[in-house]
Amino acid sequence: MTKKAVFQMDHVSGLNIAADSTFALALEAQARGYALYHYGPHLLTLLNGRVLARVQPMQVRNVAGDHFTLGPETEMDLADADVVLMRQDPPFDMAYITATHILERLKGRTLVVNDPFHVRNAPEKILVTEFVDLTPPTLITRDVAAVHAFRKEHREIIVKPLYGNGGQGVFRIRPDDENLGSLLEMFGQIAREPFIVQAYLPAVRAGDKRIILVDGVFAGALNRIPAEGEARSNLHVGGRAEQTQLTAREQEICARLGPVLRERGLIFTGIDVIGGYLTEINVTSPTGIWAIRRFDGIDIAALIWDAIEARLKD
Repeated sequence: MTKKAVFQMDHVSGLNIAADSTFALALEAQARGYALYHYGPHLLTLLNGRVLARVQPMQVRNVAGDHFTLGPETEMDLADADVVLMRQDPPFDMAYITATHILERLKGRTLVVNDPFHVRNAPEKILVTEFVDLTPPTLITRDVAAVHAFRKEHREIIVKPLYGNGGQGVFRIRPDDENLGSLLEMFGQIAREPFIVQAYLPAVRAGDKRIILVDGVFAGALNRIPAEGEARSNLHVGGRAEQTQLTAREQEICARLGPVLRERGLIFTGIDVIGGYLTEINVTSPTGIWAIRRFDGIDIAALIWDAIEARLKD
């Protein structure tokens, strides 16, 4: 019987196929003979213990302007799928968390990548706090006084939403910047969650390295250089990607994280390292597959599917 790979994702019509890692994973699954299915997280349902979704059969092709075909919508019991890939972009909000609770009901019947239990319990900016000796000084709080004390100690800081993504809402605050109080007020009004504050790392001017691990094993990396006048290195806000190699310190970080990620079923992860410091562990919807392939010829999508199929055999 044909194996079924189901993608819980943002709508395929909106993908930038030259950069989107979900699209790369779909192409590889199709090449391996999987029947592909597509649905948005709003079409996921829990009914009397059954995990259902209104899916559409999907075909993909690497052709700009004509990269997909979707068939008619039908209801699928996701227990009948071989693998579900949870690939919608954050925000990591209650809708996202609820989807992890529902998909967790498939445990023992359908493989979900990444494991929804550990995705829920290991959000990007909190999982790193398990590795204090690898990270820059980090504060997670809503206590304004604590933030001011942290800046007094470290002088130049980065303030960002705890559950943000893609570089959104990231602020560099210099020692003489008078906007910190106003910024914290704004953060407090926008969301109820704490925010995260880290000591600013000047080494970011030399790059913010994205390192991909597949089932806990190093697979590839790229360096992202911030644009002039920009504190963020994310490519979609003007950062420049360049080829890179791992330093001894980065190899140490990968060796420390690898067994933990593998044990937790986090098959596809992207870690961020600045100046030898681990700043994030991306587990919700990591990216970087296409850029690394262009630089190094490494087919990370194939490595991920090798890891998925090894898990399916187990």
